[in-house]
Amino acid sequence: MGRAKSVTASPSIISDFKEITKMRLALSVVFSSLAGYLLGVESMDFKTLILLALGGYFMVGASNAYNQIIEKDLDALMERTKNRPIPAGRMSVTTAFIIASIFTLLGIIILYTINKQTAMFGAISIFLYTCAYTPLKTKTPLAVFVGAIPGAIPFMLGWVAATDDFGIEPGTLFALQFFWQFPHFWAIGWFLFKDYEKAGFYMLPTGKQDKGTAVQTIMYTIWTLAVSIIPVFGFTGTLQLSIVAAIVVFLLGIWFLYYAIRLFKEMTEKAARRLMIVSVSYISLVQIVYVIDKFLSS
Repeated sequence: MGRAKSVTASPSIISDFKEITKMRLALSVVFSSLAGYLLGVESMDFKTLILLALGGYFMVGASNAYNQIIEKDLDALMERTKNRPIPAGRMSVTTAFIIASIFTLLGIIILYTINKQTAMFGAISIFLYTCAYTPLKTKTPLAVFVGAIPGAIPFMLGWVAATDDFGIEPGTLFALQFFWQFPHFWAIGWFLFKDYEKAGFYMLPTGKQDKGTAVQTIMYTIWTLAVSIIPVFGFTGTLQLSIVAAIVVFLLGIWFLYYAIRLFKEMTEKAARRLMIVSVSYISLVQIVYVIDKFLSS
């Protein structure tokens, strides 16, 4: 009997651990960091690659755990979050805090072994996400702007890990992922508007599912598209893009923009959900194109 009980309990513990650290989100962030590393590196160092993946995962996992500790009472009000480990009562705040603290220490130490700048940007990311973005979500729509900063760091972080330098190249990668955050999160804020409203979160720029929000979503999608093709013009140092790759990235941007325009026309939660899905595909595909182009051109 005791053995059967432990077998059924184990998946729950693993599932809760994945949930408190938001494993899928953390892995997508690690993917961005690795893409940035591949763009910046001259000769591959698999040890650094592994350290970056581990350190990045720990930092994102820590941020997510701290976030769920702070928002535990608000999470209990929303359908999509009420079954998270803390509000559901499956994990104590103390346990979550221990996980977050261990992850923070491990993340900073691991990133520091790569170089000091990588550790610094990792620490800035977790601080802004936890101490600025999270509390601002119930105060102002500008929370999305603040949250876009730590959200844009991973792509840039990979380049810094590879070069131990911050210049125009990682700055461009940061700008690309920074502008992308707005249509992505506003799409989420749109189709989850009613749920967010229960907790008093301000996720849309106008505070409503209106034309103003839809227009701003289009504008930031255009900015994302524009920044994504800048490397083809030779203004971004060693971060370069071939004409063929730039055309592919531009077409991906048009695809992204098409769904932003559809949100403006349809003004529905279904259109917002489609835009969110496309946005995730877009940023991943652009990063893949950047990396493939670099290695084909070298």
